[in-house]
Amino acid sequence: MRLFCAALLIFIFFPIHSGADSCNRLCGVAPDLTFTDPYTLSSKKNLLKDWPPKDESGKVHAVIEIPAGRTEKWEVSKEDGNLKWNFKKGRPRVLKYIGYPGNYGMVPQTLLPFEAGGDGDPLDIILLGPPIDRGEVAIAKLIGVLKLEDGGEQDDKLIAVQVNSPLKKADSIEELDERFPGISQILELWFTNYKGKGKMKFKGFGDLQEAEKSLNTASEHYQKSLKND
Repeated sequence: MRLFCAALLIFIFFPIHSGADSCNRLCGVAPDLTFTDPYTLSSKKNLLKDWPPKDESGKVHAVIEIPAGRTEKWEVSKEDGNLKWNFKKGRPRVLKYIGYPGNYGMVPQTLLPFEAGGDGDPLDIILLGPPIDRGEVAIAKLIGVLKLEDGGEQDDKLIAVQVNSPLKKADSIEELDERFPGISQILELWFTNYKGKGKMKFKGFGDLQEAEKSLNTASEHYQKSLKND
């Protein structure tokens, strides 16, 4: 009930047209997104389809679904490319754990299909650095991949660093460990425990080459899915 009331208050006190900018600033939402209801953020661009996986310089595009430190589980909808608050058992989902250890989101125009051992969703990415607004499309410097298994399905997370943070000095997981001790251990501990003990299995870290391979494969699967539609 408290979650519903909080969301309803946002919708009432910050109407869609007149108070969108104020609401976005208070809620940590990217300025070009609009609340169409308490559980939906509409984007001018389709966050899944209208951005390429990489920019012209080769950096990765990361659509931020959950800012660092937050627990509300929002996701990009595969149907319309808007951001929607994920529901579980009829209620908006809030993690029963400490907030995300990095900005969490997805890479546009990617897909991990079930037949390839994935979960049928776009490729996840963890963007390390200060919190970024929900719905922002950030530029990410890829350094590796966190390999996980969730209920028998591959659930890997690309690991990247913000290009405007001190973490940009790291070019690999090894350099991240050398320059910023403890971060990779925090990621491993958080992602293997936030759903409950034993539900997520840690399968190791992959290097930049493995991360690039995962990204290219997911991009290829996405392109194939367009041809099959």
